[in-house]
Amino acid sequence: MKKILVLLFITLLASCQKTSKTLDNGFYRVALQVQDQQELPFVINVTSPTTLEVYNAEEIIQVDEVRYNKDSVYIQTPVFEGYIAAKITNEGFEGSFIKESLGRIVPIKAEKNNEVRFDVENETKPVDMSGVWETVFSPNGGKDRYIAKGIFEQTGNQLTGTFRTTTGDYRYLEGVVDGDTFKLSTFDGAHAFLFTGKVTDSTLVGNFYSGNHWKEPFVAKKNNTYELPHEDDLTFIKEGYEKLAFSFPDDKGNQVSLDDDRFKDKVVIVQIMGTWCPNCLDESKYYSQFYQDHRDEGIEFVALAFEVAKTKEAAFHRIKRLQDRIGIEYPILLAQYGTSDKKKAQEKLPMLNHVLSYPTSIFIDKKGEVRKIHTGFNGPATGQKYLDFKSEFEAFVDMLLKE
Repeated sequence: MKKILVLLFITLLASCQKTSKTLDNGFYRVALQVQDQQELPFVINVTSPTTLEVYNAEEIIQVDEVRYNKDSVYIQTPVFEGYIAAKITNEGFEGSFIKESLGRIVPIKAEKNNEVRFDVENETKPVDMSGVWETVFSPNGGKDRYIAKGIFEQTGNQLTGTFRTTTGDYRYLEGVVDGDTFKLSTFDGAHAFLFTGKVTDSTLVGNFYSGNHWKEPFVAKKNNTYELPHEDDLTFIKEGYEKLAFSFPDDKGNQVSLDDDRFKDKVVIVQIMGTWCPNCLDESKYYSQFYQDHRDEGIEFVALAFEVAKTKEAAFHRIKRLQDRIGIEYPILLAQYGTSDKKKAQEKLPMLNHVLSYPTSIFIDKKGEVRKIHTGFNGPATGQKYLDFKSEFEAFVDMLLKE
């Protein structure tokens, strides 16, 4: 019933020619209602009736698809499928954040003239969370257990940073330390993350919430020398296979493979990704610019999209949206739709030991040999790690081009 109402709402928006209410300009504190009666807040700035900005620490996300119908507003997040459908009130707006392909509907409420993400209630000096934290999520969870590296900076009560995992990072996190309690959140239209817990000078104990559908515990200890396993050592070509091979369709129905003329005698970067994936978006932005700057030097990129969209047509629509929004000029092929299951993805690329992460990048030299496989992507939120990746990437590609 909820999905029917959502579709009816969209239809009304598309057919409406007149509006009676729009969002007032200014800041709003927006909060998603997640598990355990927790709020997952973020801040937006409405800059015009049809544009706004979403703030997460240093990140500013520009949104330019805001539409109205009578007393309701529809906010489509850029690139990703998630959108907000809400009723405008005197205080702000109230409604739902919706991801149709996954059937997720999260209650949302916004208060205008408020740009405070988290209140600070404790007047005592907060514990300092700055530094590196050796972290384990779902520490008693068996196959759900995984490791991470927390990297945080604190000024007074204000806290920023991220968690890096072996498959990527948890975006630009922003929040507070209130006495010995910490709260961090982020929202980008694909993922809505909340981290809460207790902190001492050497330990963290908390919970990680993703939307209103996921919750898991985590523990951490202060360890400024901690490093995750190297991203180049996690995925590899299995014994019995000599090369990477695939054949997937582009948006015109053409089957594309590495045997095609455009890839011959070229250095090729094969990007395993999905349009729903924020780390893939960060990587695609970097790759797209690099390709535009170096395409005449003998390098090609090709992306293999593993889409959650239920139909092939919907999957290609999202691929086209990503290409148009980012300006991607290299081909994006549809490798799979209907699921992002990594075991299913590995079946499409049986020469890999596994598909551990979206994204994963496969570096192929001019002779068609796989020279390196890089698992995950650490985006701008990881600071120096991102800068180090760019330097290593450019040096490695330059080496392959000179061979």
